Amino acid sequence: MALPPDPAAIQPLLEALAFSPDNLALRKHVAGLLLQSGRLLEAEELYRTGLRQAPQDADLQLGLAEAYAGLRKTSAAFVVVEELLEAQPEHARAHLLHARLLADTDLAAATEAYQTALSFNPTLEDAELSSRLRGRATAQGGPSPAFSASPNDHDLINEQTLFGGLEQPSINFSDVGGMESLKEEIRLKIIHPLQFPDLYKAYGKATGGGLLLYGPPGCGKTYLARATAGEVKASFIHVGINDILDMWLGNSERNLHQIFEQARLQAPCVLFFDEVDALAANRHDLRQSAGRTVINQFLSELDGATRSNEGVLIMAATNAPWQLDGAFRRPGRFDRILLVTPPDEPARAAVLELLLREKPVGQSLNLQKLAAQTAGYSGADLKAVVDVAIESCLRESMKAGKPLPLEQRTLQDAIGKVRPSTREWFATAKNYALYSNEGGLYDDILVYLGIKKPSA
Repeated sequence: MALPPDPAAIQPLLEALAFSPDNLALRKHVAGLLLQSGRLLEAEELYRTGLRQAPQDADLQLGLAEAYAGLRKTSAAFVVVEELLEAQPEHARAHLLHARLLADTDLAAATEAYQTALSFNPTLEDAELSSRLRGRATAQGGPSPAFSASPNDHDLINEQTLFGGLEQPSINFSDVGGMESLKEEIRLKIIHPLQFPDLYKAYGKATGGGLLLYGPPGCGKTYLARATAGEVKASFIHVGINDILDMWLGNSERNLHQIFEQARLQAPCVLFFDEVDALAANRHDLRQSAGRTVINQFLSELDGATRSNEGVLIMAATNAPWQLDGAFRRPGRFDRILLVTPPDEPARAAVLELLLREKPVGQSLNLQKLAAQTAGYSGADLKAVVDVAIESCLRESMKAGKPLPLEQRTLQDAIGKVRPSTREWFATAKNYALYSNEGGLYDDILVYLGIKKPSA
């Protein structure tokens, strides 16, 4: 705990302020020292006088509210801090003071205010306030998960568990069937800046950035992200919702911060968030403040607010981009979104070739004909076709008493048993693309469905 200021050091500053009463920076400094020294009435007067000069100054408003709180002028403190939060809803210290003011009267509101303060600034953790809220929660009929006493091992992040997804992928773009336009977009956006840093710096373009892949399930979004890391020989961190969310207060935000820190230490690194809509849902749709604070932390990390994301290639995948908070699509965040469609005919042939590699196949096999019969099939659907065909071939092999090759007829029969899983997704996506397509965000869906012509 910091020692209170020396009273002898404050007096010369008060005299200087008397000679220069319009010096706002000096006024705030002296008022802060008086506040720390417990000279609350004098601090209140300086803050009030300063606000007559600068009515919207957040530091003066917060200082006055803290002086009022210390003087037990609780109603006046509420008025000032709530006015400050209305103007600056992301002011972390104002949320913390609000939580302290609410702690004895409204447990739920105080808890939410404290969580919000920590989401904006985790360093504001207040053990005394947390203990007060925990004690009131227990007195009112049981522990609240956010403030239940947690053992030390819950307060620390087990890095081995948290970053178990860290790997060095052995695959690259040559292992991805088709998707040539997507590969080129990824090269331009996040691979070339790593390979030609001097050229990009000449144009003021930093390495790193965010790329959002969206589309129906099973079309290879995760595989493509892993191949991107392999293409540039970068580390790859696969992040799921279970790696981040935690019931203990502040731990979700701390987990997210440490994941970004690990990626920065491993740079060049591809940091991949799977099913990102579960972590970045629209804040207007969230009832619990805990979800909103995780989103705010996520946005702060994407912006590199505490440390630069230079060399960190941030990718994410979602089946429902329309559920993401709009703030994630601002420039510098996930400002480029790419539709990952089911593979086209040449790509399906390439995928089938990869799936059938090192498997016994017959002379009758014609991948082009199989590809022509599987329009709309995702990569996962094609894998299901091959799996069904192999199961059928195994049954025949066991009857024959010897291994039989996969023939064209077996695979064609399997196609008849597996239906494309992407149709339902496109039925939903079509509605969003037609009726909720601000700025042409989902034009690629309309182009794929043949409703709109591709732009020149």
